[in-house]
Amino acid sequence: MSKKQKRARQPTEKRSVSGGENTLLGYWLKGEDLSLPSSYVRLSENPEVRMAIDRISDLISSMTIHLMRNTDNGDIRVRNELAKKIDISPYSLMTRKDWMYFIVHTMLLEGDGNCIVFPTTSDGLIDELIPIPPSAVSFPSPKQNGIGAAIGYQISIRGRDFNHDEVLHFRINPDPDEPWKGRGYRFILKDIVGNLKQAAATKKAFMGDKWRPGIIVMVDADTSQLSNDEEREKLIQRYIGDGKSGKPWILPEGIIRVETVKPLSLQDIAIHESVQIDKRSVAAMLGVPAFFVGVGDFKKDEYNAFIQTRILPLAKGIEQELTRKLLYAPDMFFRFNSRSLYAYSLVDLVTAGTALVDRNTLRRNELRDWIGMSPDPEMNELIVLENYIPADLLGEQNKLKDIKKALEGGEGN
Repeated sequence: MSKKQKRARQPTEKRSVSGGENTLLGYWLKGEDLSLPSSYVRLSENPEVRMAIDRISDLISSMTIHLMRNTDNGDIRVRNELAKKIDISPYSLMTRKDWMYFIVHTMLLEGDGNCIVFPTTSDGLIDELIPIPPSAVSFPSPKQNGIGAAIGYQISIRGRDFNHDEVLHFRINPDPDEPWKGRGYRFILKDIVGNLKQAAATKKAFMGDKWRPGIIVMVDADTSQLSNDEEREKLIQRYIGDGKSGKPWILPEGIIRVETVKPLSLQDIAIHESVQIDKRSVAAMLGVPAFFVGVGDFKKDEYNAFIQTRILPLAKGIEQELTRKLLYAPDMFFRFNSRSLYAYSLVDLVTAGTALVDRNTLRRNELRDWIGMSPDPEMNELIVLENYIPADLLGEQNKLKDIKKALEGGEGN
């Protein structure tokens, strides 16, 4: 199986504005106001958003990518140079994990739902799969047919246009008006991220507020004696500044009275509850468990459900784009190995593996691989318990033959 040839055609158009009309420079040339409000927060600058997206990107990039082939008896893994290229070294300047991390992170954050990878070839084989920075990508208006529907779209990379089938275009959340494009989370998270920023600023100002003394000392003295910092410092040093830790103060009765006060806390101003709600909202919109953003405790079942309902759908989109753009063979496809992401304990693996070994569906060396042990040459054969036999051979068991002979002998007598 050779790697699919991906020949990049010559650009049909070179634009004078890098990135197209939808970039900041394009808006400036059209006279748009680019001033941003002081409350504006980039998603990449919000800790909760970064924690969630970094975790998603890290998990997907940790899965190996298998090249699979359909057969009559099920899908089998193919090991050839194409499989090695995609799973080991898709781009010479990055590891495969870093390469895939960039794709997922760009789709979810910087690329606003889209990520472009440009393939190059050498002698008809895939040479490099170059990830393109989102700032260098734009989407020109697509060509329309007679009824206004798009018949194709192009992707502009640093001002050069390429057809959609000449690059790898990974996307999430298809846009309802332009379904070939993805949509990110910039708009739906805008208000929540702004609230979290304001809460952080309030907390910082609150914790740094100098008007939060724990003790108030009331002194029977003239106003002139307490009019400046020097006089107040002398008073403190004279009566209470010499006491060592744990040593009681000796104060003149009737002249000085000391009272303690309880300053307001974050709980008192109810900022803690609002922050918790906003963090849970961010987690829900990004599809991650709340404990990923610092709310609540780790739950195994919730984590495994997150792998099943969030990680695998994102990975499926990447699998399908790689398959339809890089493979010619109709019976081959790419698939992520998701089994390694689930939260298994060693006891779970051994219990499930032992049951499969007992039922002749797993070799013991395969079970050793599950739990991270090297193969043993004496454990490669399939084993089976005595009573696990095909249904049509039930009557051939030795114990039943003995009974049958005994019965036949009795009838003869």
